[in-house]
Amino acid sequence: MAGLFVHPGYARFWAADAVSTFGTYVTTVALPTLAVVTLKASDVQVGLLNGARWMPYLLFGLLAGVAADRYRRRPILVATDLMRGGLLALVAALAAAHMMSVYGLMAFVVVFGALSLLYDAAHQSYLPRLVPPVSLMRANARLEQTTALAQTTGPFIGGSLVAAIGAPLSMIVDAVSYLMSGILLALIRRPEPKLEIQARNVRAELKEGLVFVYQHPILRSSSLTLHARFLFASIISTVFTLLVLRSPGLGASSPRAALGLGLVLACGGVGATVGNALSAVVGRWGAGRVIVGERLAEPVAWTLAALATGGVTGWAMVAAAQFFVWVGLGASGPHEMAYRQSVTPDRLQGRMNATIRSLNWGMFTIGGPIGGILAAGIGFRTALWIAIGGMAASASVAALSPLRSARVATTNGTLPADAVA
Repeated sequence: MAGLFVHPGYARFWAADAVSTFGTYVTTVALPTLAVVTLKASDVQVGLLNGARWMPYLLFGLLAGVAADRYRRRPILVATDLMRGGLLALVAALAAAHMMSVYGLMAFVVVFGALSLLYDAAHQSYLPRLVPPVSLMRANARLEQTTALAQTTGPFIGGSLVAAIGAPLSMIVDAVSYLMSGILLALIRRPEPKLEIQARNVRAELKEGLVFVYQHPILRSSSLTLHARFLFASIISTVFTLLVLRSPGLGASSPRAALGLGLVLACGGVGATVGNALSAVVGRWGAGRVIVGERLAEPVAWTLAALATGGVTGWAMVAAAQFFVWVGLGASGPHEMAYRQSVTPDRLQGRMNATIRSLNWGMFTIGGPIGGILAAGIGFRTALWIAIGGMAASASVAALSPLRSARVATTNGTLPADAVA
C-alpha cells in the first residue's frame, strides 16, 4: 500500500478523504438524534428527512456527471467541501439557538445533498487521474480502509459528543472536517489533462453516459440490480435507525440512545475494517464473484436486526447485523469500484459514476419515506422483513446475471465490453 503514495497528489487526496470521512460519521449520529430527540420528528418525518438528503441525486445526478466530465475535477472538490463545511456550521448554529424546525432541517439537507452529489461525481472520477489503472483496486482499498476506521471510531465519538454537548454542537466537528478537506485538496499540484474544446450538447452528453452504462452487459447487470438493492437498503436504513432510537427494548427516544446508536454503527466500522482486509484475499475469486457474494450475504445479515428483541441480547443482535453487513461491503467495495473505473474511458468517468450513483442514492428519496410509513403503519420488524425479502430477490437476480463474470481491466476503458473472467 505504501507504494501508492509515490503517485503525486494521492497522499493529499487520501488525507482529505480521511479527514472528511471521520467528521461525516459524527453527523451520522448527530443528525438523526437532532431530528428524533431534539426536534421530536415523527417516524414519517424521519423517513422524509432521510429521503431529502438524496433527492438531488435522483433529480440532478446525471447533470453532475456531465459537469465532472466537462470541467476540471479538483476545483469542484475544493469548492463543494468548503461550501458543505459552511452549511453545516450554519445548521449547527441555528439548531443551537432553537431556530430550526424539522422541515427547515429538510431544506438544509437538500442543499447539502446537492453539494455532495457534485462532490461525489468528481471524487470518484478524479482518482483515475492520480493513479494508473493497475493500482486502482489498491487505491480504492486504501480509501475504504480509512473509511472503515472512521466508521469504527467516528460513530462512537459522535455518540459520546451528542450525549455530552448535544447534537447541534457536535455537528461543528463535521463542518471543520470539510473545511480541512477542502484545504488539503487545494494543495494538490498534479495538473489535470487539458480539456478538449468541443461543442456542448447536454442532451447528447447525458445520452452518451446512459448508453455506456446500460448497454455495457456487465455494468448494466451490476447497475440495475444495485439500484434495487439501494431501494431496499434505504428502507432498512430508516427503519433500523428508528428501531435503535425508539424501540422500548433499545433506545426508547432517550438522549442516551445516541450513544447506543453510535456504538452499533461503530460495529459496522469494525466489520468494514475486517472486510477490507479480506478484499485482496477474496480478490482471487474474481471481482464479479466477490460482488455477487456480498449481495447474497447482506440480506442474511440483516435478519439479525429483524429478530432482535430487548436487553443486552437485542443490542448484540443489531450490532452483529451491522458488523456482518459491513464485512461484505468492505470486502467487495474496492473490487466493484475498480471494475467500473477500469472499463470506463476517462472522458466518461464522471458520467458513468454519476449515472450509477445518482440512481443508487436517489433510491433513498423513495425508500426513506417508505421506510418511515411502514415503520409507523406495521411496526419496525415487519417493515424490516419486507425490505430484507426485496433485497434478497435483487441479489438472486444479480447472481444469475453476467455480473458474476466481471474482472478488473488493466488499462482504462480498453477491455472489451463483453470481457469475462
